[in-house]
Amino acid sequence: MSNKQRIFAGTQLRALRKRHQLRQAELARQLGISPSYLSQLEHDDRPLTPPLIGRLASTFPLDWQDFPSEDTEHLSVLLREAVADPIFDSPLDQNMIGRLAEQQPAFARRFIDLRTAFRRASQRLEMFDEALTVDADEGSRLPWEEVRDWFHLSNNYVDPIDRAAEDLAARIGGQATVLSIEALCRHLKERHSITVEIRPAETLRSYNAAGNVLVIDAGQPMASIRFQIAYHVVVTTLGEMINMLAKTAQLRSDVARALLTVGLANYASGALLMPYGHFRKAARAFRHDVDRLALHYQSSFEQTCHRLSTMQREGERGLPIFFCRVDMAGNITKRHSATRLQFARFGGTCPLWVVHEAAAIPDRIQVQLAETPDGVRYVSIAKGLVKTSGRFDRNPRRYAVALGCEIQHAGEFVYADGIDIASERGATPIGVSCRICPRSDCEQRAYPPNDQRISVSPLQRGVVPYEFAENEHAE
Repeated sequence: MSNKQRIFAGTQLRALRKRHQLRQAELARQLGISPSYLSQLEHDDRPLTPPLIGRLASTFPLDWQDFPSEDTEHLSVLLREAVADPIFDSPLDQNMIGRLAEQQPAFARRFIDLRTAFRRASQRLEMFDEALTVDADEGSRLPWEEVRDWFHLSNNYVDPIDRAAEDLAARIGGQATVLSIEALCRHLKERHSITVEIRPAETLRSYNAAGNVLVIDAGQPMASIRFQIAYHVVVTTLGEMINMLAKTAQLRSDVARALLTVGLANYASGALLMPYGHFRKAARAFRHDVDRLALHYQSSFEQTCHRLSTMQREGERGLPIFFCRVDMAGNITKRHSATRLQFARFGGTCPLWVVHEAAAIPDRIQVQLAETPDGVRYVSIAKGLVKTSGRFDRNPRRYAVALGCEIQHAGEFVYADGIDIASERGATPIGVSCRICPRSDCEQRAYPPNDQRISVSPLQRGVVPYEFAENEHAE
């Protein structure tokens, strides 16, 4: 597959033109192209070119957030997962899937959404109590899935908010590169007449608008207390920008927009506490040592990992990494990848991935050299975390976070220093998920891949009770 990304965005272009009440000739003039060329773009007869992408991004910065920015590989992975469903008799040719993802991205996304809707409908039939409480007319994606995908399509970087938060950090802290709790509280008091009280409370953060009092639960770790105060700083200062982005996002429900508003405020909080320019420079200097960065910026391990995953500013990109958070049940609750590694949209993660081991052993960084079925190798780290509740009668929250990069960037990743990245047998063979992993010799399979026929012999048993059909006569 070509490394040069081709983006077909006819639907988005037409929507943009109608939203701004522009005729084709008017939009073509703004973009410096002919009306006939614009017509071809709107009908997906031609892809967007890099110069045209730049003009769209600069002329319509807010609208550009809604344009397709995912690469073809990512869409191909999602499409392959969908067509591998057992309801289909036979898998599609992989080259055909790649061409569909590249040439008909809108159709590919609709197909993925349709398969998701079918799967959810099947689950509702199996779980009667869920069927009684879920609206049958809802969209194919749940609100939080829409928001997750919105951030992924934004490459986990929101330029206007990131830059505004960086400017705000400079105004609050002056020459200081790290904002203290005192500086944040002083800003709220002097600029917004809001008093911050850090004391035992039933909720992590609550605001009394009548008394202009922000209450932060003192039972949280200091990094979390600081983040909660920063959240209120960005909501009061950058709230209009955040609300506008959420309002204009192409989401299906008010619930999704509300979730996006909170997500953007959380994003802005991280950008305020770890300003892009300073943080990117420090990350390079520390070779992306998360503990050193967290100590320097007074942030938590997770906050620091999350911020590292947002270093996607044009012309000032950081290390291309993947990042995710996994709970004790194996659910991925946060995820982003600027690498070729993609996380499964359907089903669980690979049991051989180090993140599962880390979840059981908190506060110790686990390092793994992993190789995916496409032959790409990654240096991956994972750390189990325990977030205390601050009191005996509330269970702490337990999960693990994972971070990694492809081995060609190992020189900038301190965790690669102790492993032999060139070792032939030193890499752990992992997959996206059992559902689509093509490995026939994996002893950790939960179930066979959906696009493979299997052979079962009553008189023979290996580690798993089946073989791939194409290998049944192999010597």
